[in-house]
Amino acid sequence: MNRNELRKADINLMVVFETLMQERNVTRAAEKLFLGQPTISAALNRLRALLNDPLFIRVGHRMEPTARALEIIQYLSPALDAMSTALSLTRDFDPAHSTMTFRIGLSDDVEYGLLPALLRSVRVEAPNIVIVVKHVDHWNMSELLMSGDITVGVSRTGDLPANAKRKELRTVMPRVLRADKSGTPLTLDEYCSRPHVVVSHTADISSFSDEWLRAIGRKRHVVLSVPQYSTLPALMAGTDFLANLPNYTASAMAAASGGLLTYEPLPFVTPTLDLSMAWLSLTDNDPAERWMRGRLETFMSDRLMAPAAAKPSLSQNDQ
Repeated sequence: MNRNELRKADINLMVVFETLMQERNVTRAAEKLFLGQPTISAALNRLRALLNDPLFIRVGHRMEPTARALEIIQYLSPALDAMSTALSLTRDFDPAHSTMTFRIGLSDDVEYGLLPALLRSVRVEAPNIVIVVKHVDHWNMSELLMSGDITVGVSRTGDLPANAKRKELRTVMPRVLRADKSGTPLTLDEYCSRPHVVVSHTADISSFSDEWLRAIGRKRHVVLSVPQYSTLPALMAGTDFLANLPNYTASAMAAASGGLLTYEPLPFVTPTLDLSMAWLSLTDNDPAERWMRGRLETFMSDRLMAPAAAKPSLSQNDQ
């Protein structure tokens, strides 16, 4: 197709096609694009006529792409990324008057420990924007970025898409939270014998700590697993439970408890982990996205980062 042929193409149709390739479902594509299902179906019929191919074949509840559709998307997605970047260069961003909606991904520990300070500042600087927070973790960060459900995420990260960028924000130092009043730090024996609460959105009963303990021939006593950090203060009140948290989450939780909760370093040497921000390169030059990444970095990074200790190669679980 030469450049003159591009006049026949409708960019809206290309966006619908890319979304259908991501979702493989007309209903979900309609929801993601905030359009009606009949509109998506009509757009698909126009795409089939334009591209002279069925593009999708229904298999059960999914729409599987044809070989031609798979070939087209390899060229189309980078082109749409480039167009999005080019158009973003023509826009200015004024946080004081913007009404944009930002979709960001945060792990649960980041949401509890670091989001409140960001929000207090943003509400003054950009009072009319909307922030939609979606849960992210080591496993789903790439999927959410590629699907467009989020434009930036803050979490401990693993493998990312080839067109993604990552910036380390801080070193995560594990801490143990306790509700009992004691001026004496936990010993390793006491740490291993007392009941533990694990926070895991995957309903796991083990975490990094268990792998670290196994490395020194010890084991702790886990009695409860919960999916989010926000329930810990109520669950731990008046008990001898222990819970492992990132240092920034433990600090925020102890401060909010009015002295009922305290935290301290784990009673054995632990490796450190990294908290990073990730985004796709196509949003690099978008003024609004650059502003949001700047806010995230300002309020979620540790400017006085200590030298990183040896980092373990471990499976991802919440502390």
